[in-house]
Amino acid sequence: MNSYFSYNKPWILQRADPYVIKSEDGQYYFTASVPEYDRIVLRRSDSLTGLSEADEKEIWHKHESGPQSIHIWAPELHYLFGKWYIYYSGGDKDSIWDIRPYVLECKGNDPMNDGWIEKGKMVCCKDDEFSFRAFSLDATVFNACGKWYYVWAEKVGVGKQISNLYIARLKNGYTLDTVQVLLTSPDYDWERKGFWVNEGPSALIRNGKVFLTYSASDTGINYCMGMLSADEGSDLLDPLSWKKERYPVLSSSEKHMVYGPGHNSFTTDENGDDIMVYHARTEKKIVGDPLYNPNRHAMLMPVRWKDKKPVFEFE
Repeated sequence: MNSYFSYNKPWILQRADPYVIKSEDGQYYFTASVPEYDRIVLRRSDSLTGLSEADEKEIWHKHESGPQSIHIWAPELHYLFGKWYIYYSGGDKDSIWDIRPYVLECKGNDPMNDGWIEKGKMVCCKDDEFSFRAFSLDATVFNACGKWYYVWAEKVGVGKQISNLYIARLKNGYTLDTVQVLLTSPDYDWERKGFWVNEGPSALIRNGKVFLTYSASDTGINYCMGMLSADEGSDLLDPLSWKKERYPVLSSSEKHMVYGPGHNSFTTDENGDDIMVYHARTEKKIVGDPLYNPNRHAMLMPVRWKDKKPVFEFE
């Protein structure tokens, strides 16, 4: 146990959808959704534990009106194609659920100080008639066998819409190179509590496999994590390359007072051990709308390995 924090306890308060990346120079960066949903913030530290006390800097603020003027959600910081990018989602004050994915590109090599350029809404390839036309959010990217992939959640259907996960290959940091491919839809009962949801994907690549975790159900205590896996060298744009776990890999624990764990990311600690960063609540009863209750806290969990697969346990 690290002496500076306790695992599976609040680590950074009131920061949902937490994302941590360790850069090539060993610096750790942290970003997350803030309760006001109005800005993107960054922290930097030379240690994972130090992020909890690091100064937080606002590097982008929502627009006053139009697209990106409300519901600024789930930013992620990534380095690809030789540049730093932030992927995030935002809505429109005049139509608050018109959520779409957007991209920022850093002007230099220092994400904290070099300033950012708005690249606008994520661009789909010319043959794609479907992507980003409806409620779309929670984008992440990962590199497998030298190719960059973009995974996101998008709602489809009529009435009570269903949130699925899709994948495409990237042409550059803000443009897709292929049409969308459906990865997973909420098939099981544990993915359909409150809302039918698959969202918040995050990739962990180890042992020649791509492990893609995601979150399911509504954002209260029903929120939980599922997982897909595929061989790293397989055709990741072929749905048959992926295997979906039948049951959640992490869910609420009354014993540990951890409720609604999900929307995670992966990093490594100073020893090189795999760490999952996720958000959860410490209270079972939520006051008001779970989406606007601020008490989703960033937490840390060591990733255990069994039969070359990641295992997520509170103990």
